[in-house]
Amino acid sequence: MPLALFALAVGAFGIGTTEFVMMGLLPDVADDLHISIPTAGHLVSAYALGVVIGAPLLAAVTSRMSRRTVLIGLMALFVLGNALSALAPGYDSLLAARFLSGLPHGAFFGVGAVVATNLVAPERKARSVSLMFLGLTVANIAGVPVATLMGQHLGWRATFLGVSAIGLAAIASLLLLIPHDHTHAPAGGLRGELAALRSLPVWLALGTTVAGFGALFSAYSYVTPMLTDAAGYADSSVTLLLALFGVGATIGNLVGGRLADHSLRGTLFGGLVSLAAVLSLFPLLMSAEWSAAMAVTLLGMAAFVTGSPLQLMVMEKASAAPSLASSANQAAFNLANAGGAWIGGLALAAGFGVTSPAVAGAGLAVLGLAVAGVAYVVDRRREVVRVGRVVATHVPEQSGALHP
Repeated sequence: MPLALFALAVGAFGIGTTEFVMMGLLPDVADDLHISIPTAGHLVSAYALGVVIGAPLLAAVTSRMSRRTVLIGLMALFVLGNALSALAPGYDSLLAARFLSGLPHGAFFGVGAVVATNLVAPERKARSVSLMFLGLTVANIAGVPVATLMGQHLGWRATFLGVSAIGLAAIASLLLLIPHDHTHAPAGGLRGELAALRSLPVWLALGTTVAGFGALFSAYSYVTPMLTDAAGYADSSVTLLLALFGVGATIGNLVGGRLADHSLRGTLFGGLVSLAAVLSLFPLLMSAEWSAAMAVTLLGMAAFVTGSPLQLMVMEKASAAPSLASSANQAAFNLANAGGAWIGGLALAAGFGVTSPAVAGAGLAVLGLAVAGVAYVVDRRREVVRVGRVVATHVPEQSGALHP
């Protein structure tokens, strides 16, 4: 694998750190800015909104630019957003800065995935995407815990300055390691990219992302009360257990990338089935400390096995618009984040118990499997039609040759 993938992973590490660290800093931010924790929670939503809006928008407006230039520009915007977060004088300015920080997130992963696949042979495409995503999963093991501790001891503003420094390191890596000859923009421009998104298979792939990762976030958003109220862990143990989720996600991401290079759709189906099974077993696994720790690790593994296959599938279905489609998949991921948390919250509010969000997530995983199944049927039918047209085109020539 080329060293250039390391540059993409560094950027992904910074993005993953800033995305998830705010959840651990909410009490500190709320105290410092004299706001309630629910109000501080809007800072998480502002970042996610920036991702959803920025992913397709920035990918579209930069469609004629060199992808290397786009990646560097997106990371510069990321550094600016985090620096402004550190310097924000009040809540409103911090809210705007968090929105700005989220804008380059999806486009960086989207364009980065296209660059990654162009750097390797066709049989290694999924593995190249998984190595870029490795930065995101490792952020959950090391980046987020370290950044949270930094915020608790040095102040939350120091955390965002630290993340800005990671962004500067990513820019340096991109300048040094991303080659110019693999980053030319597609000739079709914005109009060609938008036209390619009209395909039903593209939207089915995006729908699979929303449902599949919605299953993850339905449970993960409420995993802390599951661990403390159901499994009996102390609050101080939760950070370590969430690091186990990162370990599982890293393993699943690497395994998924390797398996997807052999069978893209088979890996996707297997990952969704595994995710549904793990989430269905959560009420049982959360009954003891040892099994709860195993459940959190398995959740990360099962969910992130599907990460690379979904990203690659969206890109293949929109081959004329890989950057825009790949970025749209990141927007779908964040819609899954918000939608999954909402559905899990509905299960809790209905009084079904502290582990009910995981059961709701299992239902979403089954829904994702159903959408993936529909996509498979659509692809098979289109292939049959395509083969039929090819045969029909060549039959007259063969008939003419046999019967002059």
